[in-house]
Formats: sequence, structure tokens, C-alpha cells
Amino acid sequence: MGPRHGAPIIRDIDFAVAPGEMLAIVGPNGAGKSSLLRCLYRYHRPVAGAVRLDGADIWSLSARDCARRVATVLQESASDFGLSVAEIVELGLTPHANGRGASDGDEVEEALALMGLDRLAARDPSTLSGGERQRVMIARALVQRPDLLILDEPTNHLDIRHQLEVLDLLSRLPTTVVVSLHDLALASAHADRVLVLADGRLTALGTPLDVLTPDAIRRTFAVGTAIDRHPVTGQPRFSFHLE
Repeated sequence: MGPRHGAPIIRDIDFAVAPGEMLAIVGPNGAGKSSLLRCLYRYHRPVAGAVRLDGADIWSLSARDCARRVATVLQESASDFGLSVAEIVELGLTPHANGRGASDGDEVEEALALMGLDRLAARDPSTLSGGERQRVMIARALVQRPDLLILDEPTNHLDIRHQLEVLDLLSRLPTTVVVSLHDLALASAHADRVLVLADGRLTALGTPLDVLTPDAIRRTFAVGTAIDRHPVTGQPRFSFHLE
């Protein structure tokens, strides 16, 4: 994928994501993570190749059909537009207008509770912290009940506890999840597979243990890494240093 003129932003990328899988995309700044996600959620149309959902090119779907099946959570915070937290979460039902039932209100309440927002339902989003607003946007996406949930750095504005809670929740969802992360420890602990991008190209794809090795991290991020096991969780623990 690339601009109308000039070099492509991302290229030589070919991968599939299994239903129910959580795929983490990692890479240094400028590697092309957000550009790849924009192709996946039909914001940018590839100039070569295709993005397929259950075999269908997503650009062959109507915008509404795509919105019903693919939900996104971007880095931008929620805009209030004079709406309450609950009303913003309810916007996730919009692609299903006239196609859902009386359970819609229950689904909004469930999403608010899952994200720890039930006590904030009546609040103006402008009064919330950045982390709280990010959780509002994730709750809105969950209400959509998508086949594919795409998140661009969803933990950026969250404190440590909410980072762990959000990624634990995402890893247990029945939907397919593609998420870009800058924290390799979080990617390793929660993702089924990790896709590594560098200079707009896919350089590695596999399980966290296979992909996030000291040699691979040195090549991709230009840092040394010591990896051991967390004494409580047993998950890989990363310690970085300049070389």
C-alpha cells in the first residue's frame, strides 16, 4: 500500500488471522503499523493486493456491511459532541440499526461494566481522564459485536492495571483481534501470535516465544535484550539496554 506518488508505505506483507485469534503487531516508530491497520479497517485502499474477510475483499462490501463486521479503536480520544459516556457507547449499535432487539440496552450496560465504566455512564467524556476515554471507545467497539476488532495502541493512555485488564479482556473475547502494541512484554503475554514490522515490511510472524528473541529484537529495535521468566506469571520478561 502506498501514496499515489512516491514509494509505498508498506509492502511485501502477506498473512492470515484465524477466527478468534489475537494477533499483535509490533515494530519501531515509523515501521508502518498504523498504515497496515488503516488497510485492514478499510480506511486506505491498497494499490496492490487485497484485504479479505472470510474470502471477500472488504472493498467489495458496502461501508455499512463492513462496519457491522469490523470495529476499530484508534489512538484518538473520544469526542463528546454533547453526549454522555453511555450515549457514546450506544453509538456502537449504529451499524445494526433496525436489525437488533430489545437487548440493546443490556448490551450497552454489559460493555460499560466490562470496561469499568458503569459508574461513569452519565458523565460528560470531557471530564474523564485519557485512560477513561480510551475505555469508552473500547466499550463502544465491543457493543458492535464485530467479527474483527482492530485496535491501534489501545494501552497508550492507560495505567498499568488497566493495561493488563484491557489486554486480558481482549485475549478472552470470542472475536478475532488485531492490535498494534509498543510494549513487547504485553504482546508476548497476551497475543497468540506476533507480527513484526520494520521499514514497512513484515519481518517475522509467529508465536511470541519464536518471534521475540534477543537477536530479532536487536535487529528490529536496535537494543540489547535479556529475557527471563516472570516469577509470578511465568511469562517472558524483557529487560532492554543500549549496545
